Amino acid sequence: MISNSGRTAIAVMTAAALGTTLTGCVETGRGEMSRSMATSVTCPVVMDESVTTTARIGYQDIPNGDLIVKDQGLLEACMPNADITWSKFSSGQDVVQAFGSGSLDLGTLGSSPATMALSAPLNIPMQVVWIQDVIGEAESLVVKDPSITTLEGLRGKKIATPFGSTSHYSLLAALSAANMAADVTLMSLKPDAMLGAWQGGQIDAAWVWDPTLSKLTADGHVIMSSADVSEMGAPTFDLSGATTEFVSANPEFMAMWTKLQDYAAGRINADPTGAAVSMSAQLGIAPNLITPQLAGYKYLSAADQASNTYLGGDFAQSLSGTAKFLLEQGNIDAVSPDSAYVSGIYTDAVKKVGQP
Repeated sequence: MISNSGRTAIAVMTAAALGTTLTGCVETGRGEMSRSMATSVTCPVVMDESVTTTARIGYQDIPNGDLIVKDQGLLEACMPNADITWSKFSSGQDVVQAFGSGSLDLGTLGSSPATMALSAPLNIPMQVVWIQDVIGEAESLVVKDPSITTLEGLRGKKIATPFGSTSHYSLLAALSAANMAADVTLMSLKPDAMLGAWQGGQIDAAWVWDPTLSKLTADGHVIMSSADVSEMGAPTFDLSGATTEFVSANPEFMAMWTKLQDYAAGRINADPTGAAVSMSAQLGIAPNLITPQLAGYKYLSAADQASNTYLGGDFAQSLSGTAKFLLEQGNIDAVSPDSAYVSGIYTDAVKKVGQP
C-alpha cells in the first residue's frame, strides 16, 4: 500500500529535483527519425517568417498530434526563422521538473502532473495551452494472472504505474472507489522499466499507456481503463503546457503552434491510418499497431477546446477537482485558489484558431 509519507514523497522529490540538472530527456533537435529530413515539407497553413523565437519543446511517446507535428517538421517549415529544439521525456513529472528548472519552454504532460505543477508546494508559473487528447481505454490496468478479472482480485498484489502520471491518478481513483487503497502495494515504475519487472515477476499488474500497454497485453489482459474511471467522475487528459514567461513573450509562436496542433488533430480524426504512419517513426512501431491505439483517445479541434466544455470554460474546474483528489492522496500540500487554475490556462490561441 502507499503510506502517507510515500505519497508525500512524490511531491517532495519533484520539488527537490527542480534545483538539479535535468536528466529525464534526450536532445533530438529536428529528430534523426523525422521524415521531414528526407523530403521537402510544405507548411499546411500560411507561413510566418517573422517569428524568430527560440523554443525548447518536450514531447513523449504518446500517439497524438504532437508526434505528427514533430515527424513532419511542421513547426520548422511554417516558422523557418525560429530556433526549435525537441527533447524526449519519459513522463510528465520530468516535464514539470524541466519547467521548474527553466530548461524547457513547452512540453507534453498529463492533467495530474499539470495540476501538481499549479499547486503547492510547486506553484510553477505555467499554463495549459492545448489538450492533446482525452484519455479513454488508451490507459488501462493490465493483469498477468488470467484468473484475476476484477480490481478486487488484486488484493495483496503489486501494481506498477508511473507515480504522478495520469495513470497513477486513475489507479488511485479506482482503488479509492473500491476501498482498496490499503490492500495493494503500488510501485513507481516508468513505462520503459515495466516490461522487465513484468517478465521478472516483480509486479502482478500495471496501469500504463501504449506502447508499453500493448507489450504487456501480449501475455496479460486488461480489467479496467481510464474510460471507466472517467465515468466515475475522474477524467484524465494529455496536455501541452508552457511556462507563463514563454507564452507571454511569444504570442505569434503560440498562434502558429496551435494552428499546427489543430491541423494534426484534424488529420488523426479524418485519416487515422495515415496519421499512424507519421507517428510510427517517432514511436518506433509499425503503423498497423498504432491505428488501434488511436481509438482509445479523443482528439479535439481548436474550436472544441475553445468551448465552455474545455479550455474556454469548465477545464479549470477539472484541474481543481483533480487537485482536491491529489490533496486527499497526499500528493500536494494544498489546493490552490480557483483563480490559480483559471489563470493556469492559456486560451488566446485556441480561441483565435478555433473561431469560424
